[in-house]
Amino acid sequence: MKNGSWGKQVQLLISDANILIDMKEGQLIKVLFQLPYQFLTPDILFYEELEGQHDYLLKAGLQLSELSGETMQYAQQVIERHSKPSRHDCFAIALAHQEKCTLLTGDKDLKKAASIEGIDVKGTIWIVSQMARKRLITVEQARLAYQKMRETGRRLPWDIAEKELTEIQNGQN
Repeated sequence: MKNGSWGKQVQLLISDANILIDMKEGQLIKVLFQLPYQFLTPDILFYEELEGQHDYLLKAGLQLSELSGETMQYAQQVIERHSKPSRHDCFAIALAHQEKCTLLTGDKDLKKAASIEGIDVKGTIWIVSQMARKRLITVEQARLAYQKMRETGRRLPWDIAEKELTEIQNGQN
């Protein structure tokens, strides 16, 4: 947790590129940064993967963070231990480890590696559900966002996404 601009605690979340692209495709970027969280991504991931086509993310509210020297060493160990996640994905794991916070990803290989490393992981469905639960969007707007994600080739467990929205619509947790 970090202090927000009004002195209240704001939950810090580390995002990989996958989540940010899901939000873009679902046309939820503005809503994403209205959530009561602070979104960070490793600076190297941003500059090497996102900056070219997604530089607007910084103006929208995404923050960049450097890995400390010690964390860079940890990232190298993560890269050596896990062959499937990309190098940038391993930097996201390392930043979540450094900041002792949740990692946002929809990438199954990254989720598995992060879990093995003891990092809490949440994905696109959790983010969209947070938007609906906090009434930043309606359930119907969430369904429309998922439809847009699906049409652009994003891969999510659509049945789980729909089940979650139905529970929200029915007032369940």
